[in-house]
Amino acid sequence: MTDRGLVLVVEDEKPISDLLRLYLTREGFGVHAEFDGVGGLTAARTRHPVAIVLDVGLPGMDGTEVCRQLRAENNWVPVIFCTARDDEVDRVLGLELGADDYVTKPFSPREMVARVKSVVRRSRVSRSSSEPVSVGAVSMDTARRRVWVGDEPVDLTATEFDLLAHLVSEPGRVFSRDQLLAEVWGYASVVGSRTVDVHVAQLRAKLGDNSPIRTVRGVGYSAEVSGDE
Repeated sequence: MTDRGLVLVVEDEKPISDLLRLYLTREGFGVHAEFDGVGGLTAARTRHPVAIVLDVGLPGMDGTEVCRQLRAENNWVPVIFCTARDDEVDRVLGLELGADDYVTKPFSPREMVARVKSVVRRSRVSRSSSEPVSVGAVSMDTARRRVWVGDEPVDLTATEFDLLAHLVSEPGRVFSRDQLLAEVWGYASVVGSRTVDVHVAQLRAKLGDNSPIRTVRGVGYSAEVSGDE
């Protein structure tokens, strides 16, 4: 029995998969490995992992399609994409599909473990407060990690939820991109400020005209009653 839950590693390069298994196991995670997209999708549906490390370039079904299908099924398990392609278009596409993080090969296994621990931490139920939080038409139940616009529920990834919760925790305060990376993602700007911008864009798309997120040009973002920029 593992302390931290099961991580699903979907990676067709066995040496990488074995290395991740070794490092994740040392940190108290259980690990199940699959080597193609179809097997990864099935395991994601049946094994209920706490996080998925998902290679983009998989045989049979690529990682982006695996993620797309999971999100279409309202399965919001945290997903970390990994790929040999270091292209911003690929990174943005992965995040737009609902991935929580993105790591390019070659990567340090210690860095990947840190990313896994970070997304798992963000996906855990917050026990700090059971009081609803509201900004304008958007309301959040931090204990159950649920969000509504008016009476309509909105499905968010773990990262999207925590980014929104961080912004609305201090309405009117302007957070820089580097602050958000450090305080929400849990590490410095190694992932690049574009990650924050893409997640904000995704949040605005899901929250619609009632989004409380305002851009402060040249600085960062804040949560306001008005969604106007």
